[in-house]
Amino acid sequence: MTTTAPAQLSFDELGTPLRDTTFVVFDLETTGGSNTEDAVTEIGAVKVRGGEVLGTFSTLVDPERGIPPQVVALTGITQFMVTGAPRLATVLPAFLEFAAGAVLVAHNSGFDVGFIKAACERYGYRWPKPTVVCTVKLARRVLSRDEAPSCRLSALAQLFNVATTPNHRALTDAQATVEVLHHLLERVGNLGVHSLEELLAYLPEVTPEQRRKRNLAAHLPSEPGVYLFRGPNEEVLYVGTASDLRRRVRQYFTASEGRRRLREMVALAVRVDGIVCAHPLEAEVRELRLLTAHKPAYNRKSKNQAGWWWLTLTDEAFPRLSLVRTPREGSIGPFRSRRLAETALDALLDAVPIRSCSQRISARNPSGTPCARFEMGRCKAPCAGRQTVPEYAPAVTALRNLVAGHDTTPLRTMAAGLDVLSDVHRFEDAATHRDRLAALIRALDRGQRLAGLAALPQLVAARPDGEGGWQFAVVRHGRLASAGVAKRGIRPMPVVDALVAAAETVVPGEGPLHGAPPEETAVILRWLDRPGTRLVYCDQPWTSPAHAAGSWREWVERAEAGRDLYRPPAH
Repeated sequence: MTTTAPAQLSFDELGTPLRDTTFVVFDLETTGGSNTEDAVTEIGAVKVRGGEVLGTFSTLVDPERGIPPQVVALTGITQFMVTGAPRLATVLPAFLEFAAGAVLVAHNSGFDVGFIKAACERYGYRWPKPTVVCTVKLARRVLSRDEAPSCRLSALAQLFNVATTPNHRALTDAQATVEVLHHLLERVGNLGVHSLEELLAYLPEVTPEQRRKRNLAAHLPSEPGVYLFRGPNEEVLYVGTASDLRRRVRQYFTASEGRRRLREMVALAVRVDGIVCAHPLEAEVRELRLLTAHKPAYNRKSKNQAGWWWLTLTDEAFPRLSLVRTPREGSIGPFRSRRLAETALDALLDAVPIRSCSQRISARNPSGTPCARFEMGRCKAPCAGRQTVPEYAPAVTALRNLVAGHDTTPLRTMAAGLDVLSDVHRFEDAATHRDRLAALIRALDRGQRLAGLAALPQLVAARPDGEGGWQFAVVRHGRLASAGVAKRGIRPMPVVDALVAAAETVVPGEGPLHGAPPEETAVILRWLDRPGTRLVYCDQPWTSPAHAAGSWREWVERAEAGRDLYRPPAH
C-alpha cells in the first residue's frame, strides 16, 4: 500500500515569517488630538527585524504654531525647543523613506497613522498604504482584562518590565513600544502565530468569512493599478488603488480591517478584478473615473464628479452672484459643498459690492424696490439703491478682474477692513472677517491654478520611478490622456512620442476647467507639483496671472496660524 505525501506548502502559503519581517515602530508628539487642526512636534521611530535594531529616526518638528501649555507640561517640548527645527514638509519625505517597505507599528496606531496620512494629503505625497499593526489592539487580543486592566503604553511597559520607561517623548515611547511588541509576539507565537499573515488574521476584526475568500486575490499581479470588488450580480461593490494589487487585495482577507462596511463588502464579494496601470497617477485617475461610472455602494468619496458648486455672475444688466452646478467662463470655484461656496460668497460680498439676492433690476427701471435682504440690513450691495448701469459696472469689472487674477484690490480692501475692526477692538467681527478672507483666497488660488492647467491643450511631464527609469503623463485640458513608463536603459523620448501618438483626444468644454472633472485635474496638479517632476514639453506656456491669489498664500498661512493659536477652548 502506498501513501501520497502531503504537498509542500509554497512560500506564499506559509506567509512572511515574523522573524524576517521588518517593523518600523514609531510615535508622534503633537499639539493636540486633531490631525486636521493640530500639528506634529516630534517624530521618533525604530526599525527592527528579528529582534535586531536596524536604525532609528528622531527629530523635533516645527509645528508652525503655538504649543498649548498643557501639552508642554505633558511632553516637555517647549516652543523654544522647536524653534529652528525642520518643518513637517521637510521631515515627512525622510520619514516615508525610512519606513518604506516595512510594517508600521504604533501604540494606538489610528492616532499616529492619521497624522501621517493627513500630512501626505496636505503636502502632495501619496500614502503608500503599508500594513499597520496596533499594539493596543494586539494587547487586547492577547491579554486578559485581569492581567492588563489598562492597555496604555505605560501600563504595558510596567507589566512586561521593559527596560525603557515611556515619558511622552517620541523616540523613547517608540523604543518602549518595540519591547512591548516583542513580548506580545512571544505570546502569540505560543499560540501558533509565526507569520505576518497569521498575525494579521489573528486580530479579532478579521472574520473566518474573510479568510476563506483569500483565494480571490490569487490571480492578481504584483503591479500597480486599480481593483474592483464585484458582487453576485456583477455589480461593482468597491474600487481602490494599490502599488501592488495582489498584496493590497490580500489584506482585505487577512488584515485587521476595522471598518464594518468593508467587512460586509468582503462577505458579499464573489470576484476581484484588477486593472494594471503604468504608475500611481494613472491608477488614481482611473479610480476616480471608475467611481464616477459605477458609484460603488461601499465607497464614500469621489463618487459624484458633477456634485461641485460654483459662483457665477448672471447674464443681466445688474448681474448678481449665483450658486450653480454648471460653470460658465469666469465662474469662481470649484467648491465641494454648498456651505463652502456660501462662505466664499459672503467674503465676496465683503470685498466687492455685487448683489446676490434674487431681485431683478432692469436697465429701464434701475431704481427698483429694495429687496427683503436689504431691508433687513443684510445686503450692502448698491443694487438696492437708485444706481444706473454705468454706476454698477465698476463693481462687476472689479470682481471679474479679481477672478481672472488681474487685480487684487478687493483683497487689499478686505485686509484693510480687518485692521480697522482690530483697531476698534471688534475682535470677534475681525476673526469672522479674517476667516472669510482666508477662505476666499484659498478658493481663488485653487481655481486659478486648476484653470491654468486645464487651459493647456497638451502637456507632457515625467517623474523618476526610483529605479533609474521614468514615469510619463500626457495631459490635455486638465485630463490624463495617456500614461506610460520607460524602464532603466530604455530611451525615454521614443516612449514619449508613442504615448503622445496614442493619447486620448480631448475636446475642451465650457467653463474655467474646459469641462475637465475638478478632482481629476487636482490629482494631476498635485502630481506635477511634487518635487522631482519635470516638464518634457508644453504646447503653450504654462502661466499664472501676475496678480493671482497665490501671491496671498503667505498672508493666509499667517491668518490660519493665528486662528489656530488663539482658538477658544471647546465647551
